[in-house]
Amino acid sequence: MRKKRILSGMRPTGKLHIGHYVGALENWVKLQDEYNCYFLIADYHVLTTSLKTDDLYDNSIEMLIDWLATGLDPQKSPMFRHSQIKGHSELALIFGMLITVNRLERNPTLKDQVRDLNIENLTFGHLGYPVLQAADILMYKGEAVPVGEDQVPHVEITREIARKFNNEYGMVFPEPAPLLTQFARLQGLDGSAKMSKSLGNTILLSDDPETIKSKLRKAVTDPNKIRKNDPGNPDICLVFSYHKKFNKEEIPEIDAGCRSGALGCVDCKMNCASKISAFLEPIREKRNYYEKNIDLVKDILMDGERRAGITSEETMKQVRKNMKMG
Repeated sequence: MRKKRILSGMRPTGKLHIGHYVGALENWVKLQDEYNCYFLIADYHVLTTSLKTDDLYDNSIEMLIDWLATGLDPQKSPMFRHSQIKGHSELALIFGMLITVNRLERNPTLKDQVRDLNIENLTFGHLGYPVLQAADILMYKGEAVPVGEDQVPHVEITREIARKFNNEYGMVFPEPAPLLTQFARLQGLDGSAKMSKSLGNTILLSDDPETIKSKLRKAVTDPNKIRKNDPGNPDICLVFSYHKKFNKEEIPEIDAGCRSGALGCVDCKMNCASKISAFLEPIREKRNYYEKNIDLVKDILMDGERRAGITSEETMKQVRKNMKMG
């Protein structure tokens, strides 16, 4: 039975943190056995919110190393940079003719970004972000898109563009279905809703045990639990939420100890740090291997771009033929 295709991607921000792993990478590793996956280093998408490009390549390599270290397999899944597959830009230009400005302005995900990032002057490229994303997905004829509920509007725009193109020029693209995934989200060490390197509240996949201990010491806990013998509420403690992910076996014991006051926050944090360190140890080992063999990483990237380029050109030949522009 033929496997369906999926494209997923991330903006290259350099080394990744455990929030990236829990929120995406863990799921990607599973999906590559069930689907034909393409993994996109979305360097062009960075330009929607920042024009700085000096560190894009280095950040792309760092991110790719983390992808490989967490289990993405380059033999199964091409991994490639957006900017190196020129067909994405061409297809996005064509797709931009198939959707109205009013439709893009109604996109609730865009509205949230404008609010959250406090954007005063929205660029044409940022407004058209879902169009470029549609080109990314449909270039590889993606049939499913792993997303959380907040990203479903982007998938619907992709489906509308695919339908419009097929109606105008003949069948080329599938209408991808959202593959709804309950992405876990880890709070930042400062209690923020999510981890973000810009906020300095992350634990990196590459952090060593001492760094993890140092970071966990500063993590916020139940503000009412000041001393060891004070009873606490693990339901509002972010360190307890980390235990739920990385230390499931001890959850009942930690819950009871916190509520009774028998377990102090410092001991709880150090226990959590040791469990996270143990979880990350094999990832760090693989990461060290790839860091010492950086030419191998670059070869993997070049091979992924070669394979993605072949698929891209096949799609664009069909697009041009159907549009009688070939």
